[in-house]
Amino acid sequence: MNSCVPSMILVTTLCIAAHAGTVSGKVSGVSGVSVVYIDAIPGKTFPPATQSAVMAQSKMAFQPHVLAIQQGTTVKFANRDSVLHNVFWPSVGGNKKLSHNLGSWPRGETRTFKFDAPGVAPLLCNAHSDMSGYIVVAPTPYFAVTNEAGEYKIEGVPVGKYTLTVWHEGNKTQSQPGAVAGDAKVDFTLK
Repeated sequence: MNSCVPSMILVTTLCIAAHAGTVSGKVSGVSGVSVVYIDAIPGKTFPPATQSAVMAQSKMAFQPHVLAIQQGTTVKFANRDSVLHNVFWPSVGGNKKLSHNLGSWPRGETRTFKFDAPGVAPLLCNAHSDMSGYIVVAPTPYFAVTNEAGEYKIEGVPVGKYTLTVWHEGNKTQSQPGAVAGDAKVDFTLK
């Protein structure tokens, strides 16, 4: 009977894979990275990521400049510079009630924060006004950061119809419907 267990696991894995697809495409009209994500799915909730994400302050910049995470993810903010840094955001998704200031701390120290609300958190440093970065908090685990050519791929998306949204620094978000039944291609053109 124990020899059946691996077969059952394989069949279950194949069934799950057969009901998932890939959304890929390109974001054009802008330079630099964008974030593409599947918007909230009515009636579906997703457990938060089990691993923390890292946003570093290194070489007097937020690195990466754009970090995409799933809603409910804890972010570790690490100061890797030899100077005192601060991290704050004036809003999340434009909601000023979700602003937060982590304070200032020296090299080698880390502060954490759990992002429970979806939206974009523009990061700033009180000590260095030219430093900025972004955390894009996606409402689902289905998101991707484009490469420098604007290409993206989101794998493991359940079959269905969704709204895909793209965010790019300095642009308004843009959304469009998409259907996943295997492989789907959705392109965006931003101005």
